[in-house]
Amino acid sequence: MAVLDIVHFGDPILKKKCNPVKRFDGIDRLLGDMFDTMYEEDGLGLAANQVGLDLHLFILDLSDIDGVENPLVIINGEITASEGESSYNEGCLSFPGIRLDINRPEVITLRYQNPNGNWETETFSDLTARVIQHEMDHVNGIMMIDRVSTLDKIKIRSELKNLEIQSNEKQKTRPTLDGYNF
Repeated sequence: MAVLDIVHFGDPILKKKCNPVKRFDGIDRLLGDMFDTMYEEDGLGLAANQVGLDLHLFILDLSDIDGVENPLVIINGEITASEGESSYNEGCLSFPGIRLDINRPEVITLRYQNPNGNWETETFSDLTARVIQHEMDHVNGIMMIDRVSTLDKIKIRSELKNLEIQSNEKQKTRPTLDGYNF
């Protein structure tokens, strides 16, 4: 497996609503590379567009934190219900070094496809629900800074500008990911 480059704030793919996954054959290699990347970066979740792929797909692994037994692969997901609300200080691999308080529902029901293409519906709560919502935002072109006040954005303006400059330079040399044909 391979560790992929993380896309940072400033890359246009983070603002794009990702295309649905239509083919599931050969997806295991991509998923393996995404898990390797997420573990290497000490993340809890990772969306395909965070590694430069325009796919409505993300992974998460909270097995050491939230009691979830197995890592999850969410493909073409849709939140169908939610309840409650809480605030949590979130970080993001695409915003290294930045943490923001984000309000999100505490419980969600999610309809999604698994790596075999079969549809499933599950209800998630607590940190698992939060990470799913964070990654769902990614595949829908919503970044965590879109969920905070203008004042909060002003407070991190210089960090965002630095990330944007670095991202623009990185885009010029980012390898293509043509080997993933979905």
